[in-house]
Amino acid sequence: MQFGRTYEEFEVGAVYKHWPGKTVTEYDDHLFCLLTMNHHPLHLDSNYAERTTDFGKNVVVGNYIYSLLLGMSVPDVSGKAIANLEIESLRHIAPTFHGDTLYGETTVLDKWPSKSKDDRGIVYVETKGYKQDGTVVCVFRRKVMVPTETYTKARGGEQPGRPTPLA
Repeated sequence: MQFGRTYEEFEVGAVYKHWPGKTVTEYDDHLFCLLTMNHHPLHLDSNYAERTTDFGKNVVVGNYIYSLLLGMSVPDVSGKAIANLEIESLRHIAPTFHGDTLYGETTVLDKWPSKSKDDRGIVYVETKGYKQDGTVVCVFRRKVMVPTETYTKARGGEQPGRPTPLA
């Protein structure tokens, strides 16, 4: 199974569809809110959401949606990354509700060699997240520093930290 890519493996215009999707539960949303100390009643209090919001129900916190989509992209985009350098933009387009299933896809917008080190490069990507009905809910662009094949070979190959089974 591929886990990330080297600089040479990225092609401008390539689209990676992240699978499987994730059905967002009330538990997921509440746990994320509590871990991050986001106590807004829109996310935690169904009575509040039903009575006082345009949605009539709880909305999943946007930072969880972003984090989920970022995680979905790791096997295709940043599994070999040296660093995530920048989140250039983050837009929440439509709400996500408990029970929605999210999917993601990432498009390679550009890439260029590092100016400071010749064994790595920068990949500029846009990730879109959408619900089971095709509604786009989140879009973000980021720059990721990834290794070249030279970098990977110099450090022991594809998965140098992966343990080998004892015989």
